[in-house]
Amino acid sequence: MALILIPTPLGNLRDITLRALDVLAACDSIVAEDTRVAARLLAAYGIRGKRVSGYREQNALDVTRAILDRAREHTVAVLSDAGMPGISDPGRELVAAARAAGVAVEVLPGASAFVCAAVLSGFPLERFSFDGFLPRARGERERALRAALLRATTTVWYEAPHRILASLTALDALAPEAEVFVGRELTKLHEQQVLGTPSAAAAALEAPVRGEIVLVLAPYARVEKAVTEEQLEAAIDAALAAGSPPAAIAKALAGESAHSRQELYARVIERKLARERSSEDSF
Repeated sequence: MALILIPTPLGNLRDITLRALDVLAACDSIVAEDTRVAARLLAAYGIRGKRVSGYREQNALDVTRAILDRAREHTVAVLSDAGMPGISDPGRELVAAARAAGVAVEVLPGASAFVCAAVLSGFPLERFSFDGFLPRARGERERALRAALLRATTTVWYEAPHRILASLTALDALAPEAEVFVGRELTKLHEQQVLGTPSAAAAALEAPVRGEIVLVLAPYARVEKAVTEEQLEAAIDAALAAGSPPAAIAKALAGESAHSRQELYARVIERKLARERSSEDSF
């Protein structure tokens, strides 16, 4: 049979698809990130008598084999607490294990918070990056934000409510004029949408911040058109420190200075080698 991943509503229970309800009603068993959340969803639609077991990061190693053995002969539905399983929620490793074991896998279309927030932002989405959760550590978070500022495309993150103000403050220190969108409690009763600079967004959030958060950063020109050579080198150094590859740095800075992409690439390689030599000399 098959393992079927089913997206669940972000908050409003009416946002489940008819096909998802059909699969939940017909499946042989369900594995869920939180069995209590799954039970509330099933009860809301009168689906009873289903075997529901837990699957989460903490018990994945212990239960994966049993889930796959069941899916060889039966239809097993996989649920996260909200949104698409496998997107910053349990599910990806289970799919990989099923593929390796030759178990059929299906996924149903449906709710995903980062997609909703990206569309609500109004920022360019011809190309964009979803980077999961921002790092918790201050230094790693700042490096992630610097890299996104250099990317010149829209970037989307999930963020915990108790860390969103720190993230907006860090972004304000790096690029106070950047444009951000914060979606809080999307599709729920107390949904909040905030568009503006990092400091304006932070001021609009009532402390203590509660609920599920999505942070969207608009494309940002990290270097001004009339940059000095010192500013250009500083931008290159910042991108290298953030771990961006030389080709990506050259592409991001092309058009923001008087240099071509080829010239910028050569400059980035030169700065990278100089940093490496300096690091070796310090030992």
